[in-house]
Amino acid sequence: MKCDVGSEQDILALFKAADGFGTLGALVNNAGIVGKSGVRVDEMSAERIQQMMAVNVTGSILCAREAVKRMSTKHGGKGGVIVNLSSVAAKLGAPNTYVDYAASKGAIDSFTVGLGYEVAGEGIRVAGIRPGLIDTDIHAAGGEPDRAHRLAHMVPMKRVGTADEIANAIVWLISDEASYVTSAILDVSGGR
Repeated sequence: MKCDVGSEQDILALFKAADGFGTLGALVNNAGIVGKSGVRVDEMSAERIQQMMAVNVTGSILCAREAVKRMSTKHGGKGGVIVNLSSVAAKLGAPNTYVDYAASKGAIDSFTVGLGYEVAGEGIRVAGIRPGLIDTDIHAAGGEPDRAHRLAHMVPMKRVGTADEIANAIVWLISDEASYVTSAILDVSGGR
């Protein structure tokens, strides 16, 4: 189902549609955007920053809100797992490139820890993945489709990661093998 996570109405419609498939056991907050690369903070428009936060932060919080309403034993749910996608940019700051994106992902890190504490006693685990340079189309959206490969030399493993490597970490966090993991963020970044 198509959903703009920058729109609360779209999020509500998504979860209403998902209710038709049965009990919700997991949510992966993976939606994220970047702005044009190479833009300093003193060049950023309010519109760019607001859109970044609406999708990357507010959208994730609203999706988690709806998931908690369905998963929490406090609300009659059976528990579940929420995995939030952050970025190594949250630690590095992304100066002269994506400071607003890095700030949005720093907010996701804080949200992951706080929500994890808040719902741990209600059968919900909350964890995060902090990807590094991954071979995806997100950099093309910022105007630099080859950015990840161009910067691969900065990664201790000397390569970019794959979407499958991120997906595998998410699957592990959702699985019972990670049953004692909550309010934790796993770097999947080749050491960066």
